[in-house]
Amino acid sequence: MPAKRHKPKAVREPVMVYLDAPDRDLLQQMVDRTGLPKTELFRRGLRRLADETLTERKPGWSLEYLIANAADDEFPPDLAERHDYYLAAGYEEHLRRKRKKKRARAG
Repeated sequence: MPAKRHKPKAVREPVMVYLDAPDRDLLQQMVDRTGLPKTELFRRGLRRLADETLTERKPGWSLEYLIANAADDEFPPDLAERHDYYLAAGYEEHLRRKRKKKRARAG
């Protein structure tokens, strides 16, 4: 059986953002708390702001967008059934990285 080929992801446009110290600290707090990359936090923030600002769009449009694009992501097939397992594994990975950073700073 041939390997499943994934459709190539759309080309993304790089955007440069300049942050002052308080905003940079806030962003880092969000990264630490959520474990999400900075780029994903900006995307989610943009969508949330659009939900609040662009009132001509129906409520929940960004969720529909995420669902439509989730087919292109490489999620495990049992994600819905075993979501607690995957969340716990992600949290454990986050803790491992945090401990590794702490040891690197101490060493």
